[in-house]
Formats: sequence, C-alpha cells, structure tokens
Amino acid sequence: MKLAVTGKGGVGKTTVVAGLARVFADRGFKVLAIDADPASNLALALGFPSDQRLTPISAMKELIEERTESKVGSMGGFFKINPRVDDLPEKYSFLKDGIRLMVMGTVQKGGGGCVCPENVMLRTLVAHLLLGRDEVVILDMEAGVEHLGRATAGAVHKLIVVVEPGQRSLEVAQKIRQLAADIGLKNIGLVGNKIRKEADREFLLQHMPDFPFLGFLPYDSRIVESDLSGAPPYQDNPEFLRVMGEIVKGIGS
Repeated sequence: MKLAVTGKGGVGKTTVVAGLARVFADRGFKVLAIDADPASNLALALGFPSDQRLTPISAMKELIEERTESKVGSMGGFFKINPRVDDLPEKYSFLKDGIRLMVMGTVQKGGGGCVCPENVMLRTLVAHLLLGRDEVVILDMEAGVEHLGRATAGAVHKLIVVVEPGQRSLEVAQKIRQLAADIGLKNIGLVGNKIRKEADREFLLQHMPDFPFLGFLPYDSRIVESDLSGAPPYQDNPEFLRVMGEIVKGIGS
C-alpha cells in the first residue's frame, strides 16, 4: 500500500502520518515513512532520539552530483535523468520499532519545479519508493502534490488530506484536489483533525460534501503535550491508536 498525506501547515498532518505508520507496523507490515515536508519533523513524531537526525536527500550535494553526473545548482547542462536510487532507502534511513524513516526533503529555491539535478534525483527516488518497494510506504508531504507526477500518481493507493475545522484548511484541501486531478490522482480521502465537538464534525461534512472522510480525530491535549515533550503522539494514548486503526480500516475498504 502506498499513501501520500498532505494538508495545510499546522493541521496535524505529521501526527496522522505517525499514527498510520504505528498502526501498520503494529499489524505486522513493513513500513517505510518518508519525510518529504520542508519542515522535516517526522522523526520527532515517530520517537527517534534527538541525536538521530537524518540529512535530507535533497541536501546531499555530493550524492546528487555523483548519481546524476552533474553539478548541483547547474541549469541547462547535461545530467543523468535516471540516476540510481534503489540503494538509498537502506543506506540513508533509520529503523525504530518496526518503522523505517527516510528524510527526502525538497528543492527550496527559485525555479524549484524546473528540470535540474536535484529535482530529477527526488522524482526518481519517489518513483522507486512508490513503484519498486514491497511494503507500506507513507509520504509526509508539504501542502500539495509537488513530489508526485503522472508516472507515480497511479501507484498511490490513496491521497490523504488532513483538514481541521476552518475555512483556510478547507481552501487548501480544494486546491490540493485540483492539483491532484491534474496528474490523474483521484483517489482522495479526508481525515478531520482537532475535532472539539460535534459541531466541528458537522462543519467539515457540510462544507466538504464531495470528499469521502476516512475518520475524525478528536482534539486531545495529550497530543499537544507529547509534541512539547518530543514524544510520539501515540505514546500512552490508546484512544488515538484506536481511532487511527479505524482510519486504516477505511483506507483499505
């Protein structure tokens, strides 16, 4: 199963990714969690120690230059458009409690969407992760579908958009759906997060009638406290894991 998770910044996207990874791992699946968000804090949400921090692939200048046979930052030159990436998940990842974590990063500069060695490397890596890995792959993405293209969208079992009660969150979700449609990615499901009362749930259902909801996560101060202490959101929180289990069931149906 290949999942991509996105949503407006601050809606709890990484919390949902961590919950999905934990539930799948607890059910015996091999899990590869990919941090493809520039904020890059999935390691913390999965409980990796603070001294275990991975350098994003996008920032590995020497590796990119070696694999693409080019110069990072170059424009218009010649470079390999099919660099080798199959060995990267094992070489540049950490494994903890049944979850393998890899930090991919993104190209943060003007013209980041152009054809350049860095972007070619990342897109090739995404294609390998989605098409060549025999496990549950969960992509924690920024607010969009930047890392996906037509060649890989078909491999994504479901695009999960995390939303919270609020107009800005819903506007981002609508934009994401438009971007996803442009590359042929139509299997989209929503997760409502930070639900304080029934009115919040009804607000989301009323304003997003064309989206299927996979589930709703209640606002939980324990998750906030976990974030402050650097602990995973699922630590000592069986209710969170129960709801995430229901969401996983919805993904598979």
